[in-house]
Amino acid sequence: MHSFGYRLNGLLTFAVTVLALMCAITSLSDNFNTPSPSAEIKIMNINWFQKQPQGHDEVSLTMNVSADLQSLFTWNTKQVFIFVAAEYET
Repeated sequence: MHSFGYRLNGLLTFAVTVLALMCAITSLSDNFNTPSPSAEIKIMNINWFQKQPQGHDEVSLTMNVSADLQSLFTWNTKQVFIFVAAEYET
């Protein structure tokens, strides 16, 4: 008959093995996610536009931003960083 220590060791080894397997499967499942975010930006109003003495331009405008970022969020997502870059012709 096995002692209490042997039984506890067997139980803990089995539990850690199952936990490691579950973690590996969960981590690999993120590879099958194909994110497809979509966004639409409309400029509603240009409040003012001025040229600065240092050579750069400054603008104040009103935008309407609509974005569907739901596909980016999985069990492993901690933070999503989003930025808007604007170009214009002079």
